[in-house]
Amino acid sequence: MDNFSYLSMTGAKHALQAQQHTSHNLANANTPGFRADLDQLVTQPVQGPGFDSRAYSAESSIGASFEPGPMRTTGRDMDVAVQGDGFIAVQGADGNEAYTRRGDLRVSSMGLLETGAGDPVMGENGPVAVPPADEVEIGEDGTISIVPPGGQGGEMAVIDRIKLVDAAPQNLEKGNDGLFRLADGGVAPADGAVRVRSGMLEGSNVNSVEAMVELIDNQRQFETNIKMLTKAEENDSASSQLLRLQG
Repeated sequence: MDNFSYLSMTGAKHALQAQQHTSHNLANANTPGFRADLDQLVTQPVQGPGFDSRAYSAESSIGASFEPGPMRTTGRDMDVAVQGDGFIAVQGADGNEAYTRRGDLRVSSMGLLETGAGDPVMGENGPVAVPPADEVEIGEDGTISIVPPGGQGGEMAVIDRIKLVDAAPQNLEKGNDGLFRLADGGVAPADGAVRVRSGMLEGSNVNSVEAMVELIDNQRQFETNIKMLTKAEENDSASSQLLRLQG
């Protein structure tokens, strides 16, 4: 009976963990450049003598989906979408370089170019600083140009270039902050072949319909395991009553 309860408990636990991953994906269905977390429930054998026929369900993370998200035109000069493969280099909260597809850029109150999540965008020599300007323009190669305040004739001045990289997905790991980093802890080199398009944004690659179906499926699995726990308790009570009657 203890084995019955244990298997039901672990099944409910991992179904709940899968539910958390799916809920996180669904919550980011409208986050620009978001890459969906992937996980799966796998069968694991129970270790120990006499349990070869026993198995339980375990939730396992298998990385992130690198399928492209839908592109939409915004008309905003500071919005950029990476074309094809590639990532925008940013500075994570730990101070180290990380990578994202999020392109809703803005200039912070400190004059730093950052994503909508507040991560500073990396340039050729560190985070990009944007001086006061009447206009900011981002070229296909990531070049950042500005029209200085009071500039005559709208003449543009190049101030920096966004660091764009083309790291292979199998070499990347996704952190809890939603940013990607090289699995070996290194820094990816800038790749001049990566292009961006201004006035556009890449959306999340989360399929809301599929995520809702997963939520329902995980909920049903959780409820099934809870019912099994209840049944185990009922069987245990019935067994105890029989033993008392025999006594």
